Amino acid sequence: MPHPTSRPGVSLRARRLTTIAGLLGAAALLAPVAATAGAMSTRHHAHMTSAERAETVEMRISKLHTELKITPAEEVNWTPVAQAMRDNEMKMQAMITAKKSEPAHDINAVEDLKNYEMFNQAHADGLKLLISSFEVLYLTMPDDQKHLADDVFRKFGHRA
Repeated sequence: MPHPTSRPGVSLRARRLTTIAGLLGAAALLAPVAATAGAMSTRHHAHMTSAERAETVEMRISKLHTELKITPAEEVNWTPVAQAMRDNEMKMQAMITAKKSEPAHDINAVEDLKNYEMFNQAHADGLKLLISSFEVLYLTMPDDQKHLADDVFRKFGHRA
């Protein structure tokens, strides 16, 4: 069976970009949320249309909202969290689109590592934004809801 990223007419550069995007895309930026959104292939995510990605981000936001039991009074602090998730998705997709629009050429190991670094930096920057908005929400939660949030985030990666 061929490798999932090997397709006729797709350059090595495009396959690497798809793999990097899959590894570091919105699923990575929204890691705790992605785990609760179901088993979606990250490689598949890189091939989705922007409308499909937007729906997926909205599904993740909705799922996290439900799991955290966000109350109407908490909506004012929840809104920036949801917006950070949307913004992170948009930024990552803009990077992917920009990389895909570059002239195709086989990249060397150094260029490959630089691409990886660029996506990792975007991931780290996105996490900083998400953390700063989530922290405001978290600090206003009652203790039982904080414990619930702790559990939701702690279980990331441990779900089948």
